[in-house]
Amino acid sequence: MTGSLPFSGIRACVFDAYGTLFDFAGAASACVDVLGDKAGPLTVLWRDKQLQYSWLRGLQGRYVPFWQVTGDALDYALETLGLPQDGVLRDRLMNLYRTLGTFPDVPDVLRRLKQAGFVTAILSNGSPDMLRDAVEGAGLDKLLDHVLSVEEVRSFKPDARVYQLAVTRLGVPAEAIAFQSSNAWDAHAASAFGMRVAWCNRYGQRRERLPGAPEHEIRSLAELPALLGAA
Repeated sequence: MTGSLPFSGIRACVFDAYGTLFDFAGAASACVDVLGDKAGPLTVLWRDKQLQYSWLRGLQGRYVPFWQVTGDALDYALETLGLPQDGVLRDRLMNLYRTLGTFPDVPDVLRRLKQAGFVTAILSNGSPDMLRDAVEGAGLDKLLDHVLSVEEVRSFKPDARVYQLAVTRLGVPAEAIAFQSSNAWDAHAASAFGMRVAWCNRYGQRRERLPGAPEHEIRSLAELPALLGAA
């Protein structure tokens, strides 16, 4: 699945947000004073339930903003792991989630893509206010041309309407969009939709058996500019 030839004909670079640009592990890591050795398990369970709830709500047609999904998933994880549920820890974790830091490769990659003339955008399940706080907090607002939330279509990835949102708002055909996600299921769905995809396999995951085939598999976004001729 790893491509050897660079992307061609790309006009826009679209990124997933959480896990691709922003490190979702940062919230629990910042609370290790309370969480101790449960910081890692909390991160994993919180993220797993967050995704599961978005998929299940999408299937049921019962959309709520991703902020609520994130809070519901956290409540489940705190209870499951026997962690304090007095509201203090929850509020601290949720507030930290709003201003997650980026992975180290992100600012330089976005800067290089902008300088090379590519349109840059986020396409995320995140609520508009969540994404605004994360983008501004990380200082990425000048490096992104568009920040697109599923709020506009009131569904979640991998609904095809989400990927169509990027095509519509950017005014760029799917085949001229390079889509990057660290979530393999997201990468496959974008590819099946018709986008050109680089799966940023940050976590050394096994490949999925799903429709679509990412054109490239990279371990870091730092590999992306070379694929786009922007090295």
